Amino acid sequence: MSMTPPRVRFRDRQIEMAHGAGGKASRRLVEGLFAPLLLGSAAEPLGDAACIDMDGMQVAITADSFVVKPLRFPGGSIGELAVNGTVNDLAVSGARAQALVVTYVLEAGLPTEALEAEIRAMAKAAERAGVRVAGGDTKVVEHGKADCMYITTAGIGRPIPELALSASSVRPGDKVLISGPVGDHGVTILLARGELELEADLCSDTRSVLPLVEALARAAGPGIRWMRDPTRGGVATSLNELARDCGLAVVLSEDAIPVRDTVRGACEILGLDPLHIANEGQFVAVIAAENADAALAALHDTPGGHEAALIGEMREQPAGTVLGATSYGGTRVIDMLVGDPLPRIC
Repeated sequence: MSMTPPRVRFRDRQIEMAHGAGGKASRRLVEGLFAPLLLGSAAEPLGDAACIDMDGMQVAITADSFVVKPLRFPGGSIGELAVNGTVNDLAVSGARAQALVVTYVLEAGLPTEALEAEIRAMAKAAERAGVRVAGGDTKVVEHGKADCMYITTAGIGRPIPELALSASSVRPGDKVLISGPVGDHGVTILLARGELELEADLCSDTRSVLPLVEALARAAGPGIRWMRDPTRGGVATSLNELARDCGLAVVLSEDAIPVRDTVRGACEILGLDPLHIANEGQFVAVIAAENADAALAALHDTPGGHEAALIGEMREQPAGTVLGATSYGGTRVIDMLVGDPLPRIC
């Protein structure tokens, strides 16, 4: 019996930088080409990790790649970022990271001192996050072919019993929560690249969010519907994906969204929206209304969570849309990221 070939919907003639920026082009590539050919009919709504059953034991797995330039920036470096990013993808999927495997792609001519610094940064970040680096691989490519260093990771974790996260569980009236200020990482990298003549005391927010997720789980448990770490494409892209997957509207109170003055100022100069800027140490969550105050209080009582805020709610209409509302009564549609305004930031 012949099988019907998978339907490929991706029609772009070539791959552009925008396909890796985490916005509309990225989603079009993954859903139109990768998912039908690799996942087939088993494809589920896209998330930060996959949960699989291994002879009755639930295991969460994730993979990521890191191509940040420069390698070191205020508040972190590519080695630290690789650990935190992988741990966070598991955490917001409702799992505690247990082990990582790591691949380094190194450019010929890279100073050994620079490589050692990133290995040490990775080791320290893994120790802080409570995860073991279990193995990996190393490849070397010609000079000029890898921006000094790329790092690819795979992580495995165990589900947190209190959490059962799914876009399908989101209901009208649920509250939207953010763990802290948005845009710090993306703007920090932009400043570190020297592409903006602006001096600012700003650091990347890269960190493990697992302690905050665990505090949230203890306080709100089954009331936590969905989570995501808004890296490439920012908060706007993550919430647009949620709105589409659950068929509801996300209505944000823009005045409630925490954004540092430096980030807001840089975005105004460049014509960017802070909600499109990448974060590496924050998460956005949807919480049942009756659990929202307890969830927020738990984050405020956890180190690093004092700037968490409730920023919106889920509504029935307009379905599949993210809206921003101001205290002056105005509203705007907040779309996914289009294009590639900040390359090589995570």
